[in-house]
Amino acid sequence: MKKLIILFVLFFLSTPMFSQDESDVSLRNSELKLNALFLVIGALELEYEYILNEESTVGVSVFLPIDEDIDINYYISPYYRWYFGKKRAGGFFVEGFGMLNSVENENYMFDDITFESSSTFETKTDFAIGVGLGAKFITKRNFVAEIYGGIGRNLFNTDGDSDFEIIGKGGIKIGLRL
Repeated sequence: MKKLIILFVLFFLSTPMFSQDESDVSLRNSELKLNALFLVIGALELEYEYILNEESTVGVSVFLPIDEDIDINYYISPYYRWYFGKKRAGGFFVEGFGMLNSVENENYMFDDITFESSSTFETKTDFAIGVGLGAKFITKRNFVAEIYGGIGRNLFNTDGDSDFEIIGKGGIKIGLRL
């Protein structure tokens, strides 16, 4: 799965980009972004965003761990954003998102008779709904920088023994408006 995602990323990065006149800049409706903060902590998050109009977009982000110490196996998170800035799909935004996520949950067991403890790992897949806030900055050459954060709640595996009832999103993203 990781190899497939990496090949997908390399394909989009190696695809030639055609230049456009300044008058055609308004036709740029797509953005590709990479979460630079997650790269530092050992994970890969890629995002595609499509501009619907001057103040709203839809998109999807995909998270995959690179480091084995990360408990999250993956997440796929579609979202809708509403922008309040002066630039087209830029400035302060509010986000509503869904998130299909898979995590490794560790269950501790303690035997009162032998005083031994053990733990088992269980993979849980769930779907969360949440909200977020952030800001997007766009240069004249269509480079994009974004800082955001969000919080949501898993809907199905809420039996109390999971460490992942509440989930979060966040990061510092860099990318390009195409």
